[in-house]
Amino acid sequence: MDLGIKDKRALVCASSKGLGRGCAEALAEAGVNLVINGRGEAALAQTAADIRERYGVEVIEVACDVTTEAGREMLIAAAGEIDILVNNAGGPPPGMWSDWDRDDFIKALDANMLTPIALMKHYLPQMIDRGWGRVVNITSQSVKAPLAVLGLSNSARAGLTGYVAGTARQVAAHGVTINNLLPGIHDTDRATALDGGAAKAQGITPEQARQQREATIPTKRYGTAQEFGAACAFLCSQHAGFIVGQNWLLDGGAVNATL
Repeated sequence: MDLGIKDKRALVCASSKGLGRGCAEALAEAGVNLVINGRGEAALAQTAADIRERYGVEVIEVACDVTTEAGREMLIAAAGEIDILVNNAGGPPPGMWSDWDRDDFIKALDANMLTPIALMKHYLPQMIDRGWGRVVNITSQSVKAPLAVLGLSNSARAGLTGYVAGTARQVAAHGVTINNLLPGIHDTDRATALDGGAAKAQGITPEQARQQREATIPTKRYGTAQEFGAACAFLCSQHAGFIVGQNWLLDGGAVNATL
């Protein structure tokens, strides 16, 4: 399918690896020029080189921490005007309710709620002026079905979801859509870290922890960054202009809900 976005320009945050990279590659395959971001310069440079070689699109890389004001300023200066914004940042660490204090919540809110809001506030006006734009926020399945050990993430991402629910409907008449992608467990470094934590807590191997988690998913496997990226690219396409303020689960059926 031709997504109709060839030669558009996208900023994909936290895209040197994992789900962010999956989104960047899917957009590049559709002919979208990219601004990509990550904290590790070496991994980011390698990702940029791989995408340029494979897809022949322009790729600007900006090594910074997007969850900081200084990082966002650097990223915005390098990106210039964009048509597509994919918000993404690593999730806060797991734990239990008794582990977290105010500072922990502030860090989670800064990374997973206030950073995407700041970027939307910056880029939505220019998208509105041009009469076209796409914003996709990578959140979590925990927005639909909270996970006890991810209380920081549950809280921050639920806050972002509420913000999007109202904002998306205010900008839709201008040809600008905002939607959220809610990943379940995918085969990324984040999954490896979570499996490692579960293994340590239970006194089992990481592979056994993974097998336990896979058994709880109807597909009996983890998702891939490639299929996640394909869903992101579709939401950014010309075909998705009537999809507004939605929360798409990509979790292999793990959340057991009718709606």
